[in-house]
Amino acid sequence: MWTVKKLTSNAYGNFFRIMCPLQRANFTAEKTERVMAIRREDINVWERRAPIAPSHVTELIHKGVKVLVQPSTRRAYTMDEYERAGAVITEDLSPASLIIGVKAVPVDLLIPNKTYAFFSHTIKAQEANMPLLDAMLEKNIQLVDYEKMVDYKGQRVCAFGKFAGVGGMINILHGLGLRLLALGHHTPFMYMGATHNYKNSRAAKLAIYELGEDIRAGKLPAHFGPLSFVFTGSGNVSQGAQEMFQELPHIYVEPHELKKAIQCTDHRKVIGTVVSREDYLVPKAGGVFDAEEYDAHPDRYRSTFAETIAPYMNVLVNGTYWAPNVPRLLTCDDARNLLKTLKRSSAYDGCPSLPQRLLAICDISADCDGSLAFMTEMAGDGVLICSIDNLPAQLPREATDYFGKLLVPWLQEMVDSDAKSPFEKQNHLTDTVKNAIITSNGQLAPNYKYIADLRKSQEEAKARALGPNVPIPIKQRVLLLGSGFTVAPSSDKISEAEVLASKYKNTHPTLLDVTQSEDKLNKLIQQHDVVISLLPYSLHPVIAKSCIAHKKNLLTTSYVLPPIQELHQSAVDAGIAIVNEVGLDPGIDHLLAMECFDDSKDEGAVIKSFRSYCGGLPAPEHADNPLRYKFSWNPRAGILTIMNTAKYLWYGKTVEIAAGGALLEEIKPTGIFPGYRLECYPNRDSVVYGGLYNISTASTILRGTLRFEGYAKTCLALFQLGMYSQSQRSDLAVAQEQPWKKVLAKLVGRPNAGDSELHSVVFDLVGKDLAPSVFCLRNQYCNKRHHWTHFAYISLTNSHMVNRRIDLISYGDPKGHSAMARTVGLPVAIATKMVLDGDLKATGVVRPLNREIYKPMLTRLKAEGIHSELTTTVL
Repeated sequence: MWTVKKLTSNAYGNFFRIMCPLQRANFTAEKTERVMAIRREDINVWERRAPIAPSHVTELIHKGVKVLVQPSTRRAYTMDEYERAGAVITEDLSPASLIIGVKAVPVDLLIPNKTYAFFSHTIKAQEANMPLLDAMLEKNIQLVDYEKMVDYKGQRVCAFGKFAGVGGMINILHGLGLRLLALGHHTPFMYMGATHNYKNSRAAKLAIYELGEDIRAGKLPAHFGPLSFVFTGSGNVSQGAQEMFQELPHIYVEPHELKKAIQCTDHRKVIGTVVSREDYLVPKAGGVFDAEEYDAHPDRYRSTFAETIAPYMNVLVNGTYWAPNVPRLLTCDDARNLLKTLKRSSAYDGCPSLPQRLLAICDISADCDGSLAFMTEMAGDGVLICSIDNLPAQLPREATDYFGKLLVPWLQEMVDSDAKSPFEKQNHLTDTVKNAIITSNGQLAPNYKYIADLRKSQEEAKARALGPNVPIPIKQRVLLLGSGFTVAPSSDKISEAEVLASKYKNTHPTLLDVTQSEDKLNKLIQQHDVVISLLPYSLHPVIAKSCIAHKKNLLTTSYVLPPIQELHQSAVDAGIAIVNEVGLDPGIDHLLAMECFDDSKDEGAVIKSFRSYCGGLPAPEHADNPLRYKFSWNPRAGILTIMNTAKYLWYGKTVEIAAGGALLEEIKPTGIFPGYRLECYPNRDSVVYGGLYNISTASTILRGTLRFEGYAKTCLALFQLGMYSQSQRSDLAVAQEQPWKKVLAKLVGRPNAGDSELHSVVFDLVGKDLAPSVFCLRNQYCNKRHHWTHFAYISLTNSHMVNRRIDLISYGDPKGHSAMARTVGLPVAIATKMVLDGDLKATGVVRPLNREIYKPMLTRLKAEGIHSELTTTVL
């Protein structure tokens, strides 16, 4: 069918043209014509919005503005709809002086000397969008950023916020049905679809109304009580969400009334409460909320949301603004407390109670690590969270209508702007538009010159990270005492501010004998903010006393022994922390064990049995000596561990092993990691951990060490030969310079024995099976660091007859650090960073046994590639 379409005189001239309904036009505009264009969106498949709708096109045409529309079948409004409104569908947008869109434009599609308007995400010098900013400067593009279009009150005049709230609320009602079903309940929420399933909000409102009718009819389980919804924020986002909520049978209560309301309200209604800043922010120094003070000094306030409001909400709809210096709405610890399982009994097995009140969170703000500190990544079971950063795109037609209505009043002056004209001479622009111009005349506009400074600082930081000779301002100083393999990963970790500037940059060596140079030690400690000691544990008390005297925090990877524990009150009085046992064993084993204990207790279980084994071993192909072991640490200390006492609890019986070698009889094969053929033996006093771990209900508590099979037999042979004697021998004072056979001959009391006699004596002492191993022993170190392997195994059984097994295997990294070095060095480095950043607030003698310490440490270890695997078995 052919149609005749009359064009207005101010559009294309006084003429008629005959055209097909789907014909697309190409033309060249007169210089005096006012032409603007709508580009197609190409950022992702869900972006179906446009900055203005067909109705707005008609409005603009009536005001003398020509509108070009770039072809797209992804756009929610069709090309035919725009064409019927008077727009021209054309690929070529060059006739337009103004080109508008929603999201960023690919650099190669930017047309020089044009005015563009879209959300650029450049005003914070976002690195990903700096190539776009450079291209706009180079191509003399005048950019108007919708985000910076504000009125005289500083309120944005163009935003999609309302439909973020609308879309978020629909989605959370849909998710709530799935969440409740997973908890064992079919509810009317199951009939709600996700936002993108509805043609418009009117259709969604109808579905919500029908949901409300089911709630009103009592189709929610009565033992739930009324479901409560808490809304944060008072802007368009919150209002959009509440518009949907109000389709349900509801009552509103004040935040302070919520606790009583959930106890008294009929379950056939839902409860809503809108929370403002004054409802949960209180001055740290006491008093009442003061808006002016808070805006100027938010750090003076703390949030009481977790105590006064959150315990009584089923659903949180979060639309509040957050900045790094603003108190968080909920911290990670708050979330853990809210998600603790409630001890409620059910009348019937098939009608379970809710495990906790909080069911779902709709985080419309979508700020990663923002007002909700735990909103970072999905990590297993927990509360339902809906957090989508382009929610308005799920209702694309309505969002386009809404945004376009707000934008249209400003478009005429934007069309009249000339990208080639000096910025200061564009006097026709209102402050709302002019103050939103980011680039003009190949330069940053006056209000946005700061972006260049931000970029410069970022580039300097990057240059420092890459350049080996660029000095970096020192803000905090760490004294690292020690020179073993574990020092390198610690130095790597602590030397970085945001990015490691260079390997060991800002690290300065110094020679110090702690036992002989007390004055130098004191001076060094005084000059630093924190001290790490990777020296032998016997030296820690001297270092700790100096740290207390100079009020400097100290961290070690060693066990807390009595001389250190005795300094607890002195450290508390000095206001410092002496953080111990933040290595591997002890260290990572504590972190994994405590997480397992607390998770079990949160589920209402009681710990019945606990076993933990750790071992740092060479890779099997390098376990090529009789010990099946190579030393990455002090060999004397390594050898003498087998001479220690040991104590553990085994099925209610306390087992004690005397010092002096009795431990050799306790070394037994184990089925842990069966492919590696390992054996294990008890490690020190395990019984004390019943109290430290708060698992006094356990009848078995055993912490042990793993070695490759054969280690015990060789150690026994060495013991029988006298290698474990701690008596001084003048004939072995220079043993490292003597052949092994000569040393062996002295050990067995036959210094002049020949080979035949020596073999006979050794055979008699250790037996024919072990004798050959003795003769091929060497003082071997593992210099192939990446060939080290670390094993950790934890087994826990609780009162729910559930066994939790945690396995951790770590290998050396490509940089050459051994697994032992990484798993000892990184934990102490991470703990040190926590102390420097103020995240570790405890004082006195500290172990990493609290959630506030072990949770962030495990998170950061995971980021470094050190993480465990959990296997749960019902017994």
